[in-house]
Amino acid sequence: MNTVPEDMERRLRETLDTLAGGVHPAPDAYRTARGDWLRRERRRRVVLALLVALVFTVAVVLGLWVLNQAPAGTGAIFTEPTSAVR
Repeated sequence: MNTVPEDMERRLRETLDTLAGGVHPAPDAYRTARGDWLRRERRRRVVLALLVALVFTVAVVLGLWVLNQAPAGTGAIFTEPTSAVR
């Protein structure tokens, strides 16, 4: 009974060795993979920069809109006192 798993393991090992022996990487595989990785990294950074710029722009526009909605009268900070103390 122990010979069946050992035989199966041996045949599987031989098959995988044969398969692995027939696989040859492309000569420029590393350069291609690195180029793809750098392109993806650059794209991520550009998308992040655009997202940050968009959030900043929306915050500025929203802040200006809120300030524009304030009443047109004089504010409480820069008004003259109503009753001067003498």
